[in-house]
Amino acid sequence: SVDWSRERFTMDEGLSAAVREVFVRLYEKDLIYRGNRIINWCPQDHTALSDIEVEYEDTAGELVYINYPYTDGSGHLTVATTRAETMLGDTGVAVHPDDERYADAIGKTVLLPLMNREIPVVADDVVDPEFGTGAVKVTPAHDPNDFEIGNRHGLEAINIFTIEAEVNEHGGDFAGLDRLVARRAVKEALAEGGFIDHIEERAHSVGHCYRCHTVVEPYLSLQWFVKVGPLVTPAIAAVREGRTRFVPQRWENSYFHWMENLRDWCVSRQIWWGHRIPAWYCGNCEEVIVAREDPTTCPSCQGSDLRQDEDVLDTWFSSALWPFSTLGWPDETPDLATFYPNAVLVTGFDIIYFWVARMLKMGIEFLGDVPFADVVIHGLVRTPDGRKMSKSLGNAIDPLDVIESHGADPLRLAIVQAAAPGQDVPFDMEWVEGARKFGNKLWNAARFVLGHIDPGSVPASGGYPDNPGPESAWILSRLAAVVERFDELSDEYRFSDAYGLLYNFAWSEVFDWYLELSKAALADEASAAETRQTLGVVLRDLLKLFHPAIPYLTEELWKEVVGEGLLAGSTWPDPPNLAAPHSMGVFQELVGGIRRFRSSHQLSPRQTLDVLIADPGSVAEQWWGRQLESLVAVTAEFGEPPVSDGFTRVVAGSVQGFLPLEGVVDLDAERARLERALTVAQEDFAVADKKLANPNFRDRAPADIVAKEEGKRSEAEATIAKLQAQLDELGDS
Repeated sequence: SVDWSRERFTMDEGLSAAVREVFVRLYEKDLIYRGNRIINWCPQDHTALSDIEVEYEDTAGELVYINYPYTDGSGHLTVATTRAETMLGDTGVAVHPDDERYADAIGKTVLLPLMNREIPVVADDVVDPEFGTGAVKVTPAHDPNDFEIGNRHGLEAINIFTIEAEVNEHGGDFAGLDRLVARRAVKEALAEGGFIDHIEERAHSVGHCYRCHTVVEPYLSLQWFVKVGPLVTPAIAAVREGRTRFVPQRWENSYFHWMENLRDWCVSRQIWWGHRIPAWYCGNCEEVIVAREDPTTCPSCQGSDLRQDEDVLDTWFSSALWPFSTLGWPDETPDLATFYPNAVLVTGFDIIYFWVARMLKMGIEFLGDVPFADVVIHGLVRTPDGRKMSKSLGNAIDPLDVIESHGADPLRLAIVQAAAPGQDVPFDMEWVEGARKFGNKLWNAARFVLGHIDPGSVPASGGYPDNPGPESAWILSRLAAVVERFDELSDEYRFSDAYGLLYNFAWSEVFDWYLELSKAALADEASAAETRQTLGVVLRDLLKLFHPAIPYLTEELWKEVVGEGLLAGSTWPDPPNLAAPHSMGVFQELVGGIRRFRSSHQLSPRQTLDVLIADPGSVAEQWWGRQLESLVAVTAEFGEPPVSDGFTRVVAGSVQGFLPLEGVVDLDAERARLERALTVAQEDFAVADKKLANPNFRDRAPADIVAKEEGKRSEAEATIAKLQAQLDELGDS
């Protein structure tokens, strides 16, 4: 259960102190720095974004081929771009050094159209010769790759946009235009000047702000960055060496791919709410002061004209410290010694990069150990057809509405059963309805049990009968097997499979079988006491097993069944591993066959029937008699198979049950019914067999269609054999 006294918020005083301490330590190790670099800028929110806060979408666009004339008059160089407006900030053209097409161009200069600026042609390995013409425009202030090219070749970085993404004074005649308006205007001006070679339609990936969905602008800006290289290496090693593992393991590949391709993390944000960056600027000597405590004077010039940086930290910066900042770090607290590292983190795949990777980096850097051993990844809850839930699409389901209509327990159980590790959950309200019905079934089962035991008489643990009867020994052996497998699945974080197993056991074996078997056992004085004892402990252990998924209902029933303490604080079930009666499976099969006979002939459940049981393998046990009478209203005799006709046969393993038809079934009507059904089955077989005998069908039809026909033929063949056997049992008319 959650300890609400440990609730924490990243802006709490203690956590804020941890954030400042981490920032200062990273700065002291030169792992945080302030510099001009290309960042992702949101023109709507007026803030920088980290790389993983940018959502990319494929968007229809154009690839514009522009001719840049050589300044020596020897012709022109054609470049291709999806963003014609950024040419206003070009300070170079780059080609690959091994591209023979441009061997003579390297070192020349071209005239930038519309701006009349001479810019050099440089050779750089980053250029893809297969993109466009193999020659690319270089805009160092508005593209991360171009920024690196510019640094390598000493090219000027000219920022042509304002923070609103409008062209600034460096854009010449286009100043004041929105970037998208400028794109059209630049293309028109280039066309009028004869500089456009041609234009191709081209879909390309465009980044959007994860908050407001505005198209993000690559922007040269003065920001604070975390140098990730030294932090990444040990975090990658931790997963490769198995000190932290992902469940499912396939997510490790995504983790490695992202970690191995990281750029320095921009951590400054131009928003109002967050941890303010602990950096001050001296108005006298321009010294940058990063300190644990607010400074009053400049350590360099002793001046007091200090101004704190107005930016705040990326919210994920403080979140990255969560595994240890919540435990009192940087102080050596008992909580820190006890709970760091943690055992398991359960989280969604969509924040592996935002959060999980950063917690690993920070935990190893500041505590010297991984923050958690296992990272269990779950999927997203989606619509039944697999679409993402969204308020804007009107397809989102509010869990509070579901809780109001069905309860919290059914919602929780439905989600747990559906949420396989790492897989999305196509949520359907039918699951919640099914879980609600299960809760009703559990409640009614408890009412039955409480009707036969004293409320509060079941011990909180133990209390299993020493000499259980065959029915009780069977259910206790099954309970032990289910608990063992449930624990194995839970240890593997396969909670969906674990609760699927438990659900089927409770419904199909406890409710459908043992509660019914217990009625005859309770009526027998010799077995009544141990049966009541078994009913109590089986119900109690079911409540324990289901408690994590349906806590409210199970806790309420616990009060009545056990009567003391909280279920949440009880011990885990540990039933005895008893030898189950070897005949139970055969008995269940026999009961099922008798029930099908009654159903097919529309016989009343109360109509007593006789059954002759032939048991050459001595499988049947004494308790069968009372249970057959209780469950299916038959009087059983044991003997040799009858030699005459007029019996229907129920086969259960080596046991055969013979039910006389005389006086029970209209033999002539039954024979006519079976013959009609046999004719239909034979026709179905003939149709499928004819199709499958046709070579053209087998050669040309899709494999799934052929398989479907083979299934039809096999099913018809089995039906024919069954109906023929039933007709043989009836004998001649």
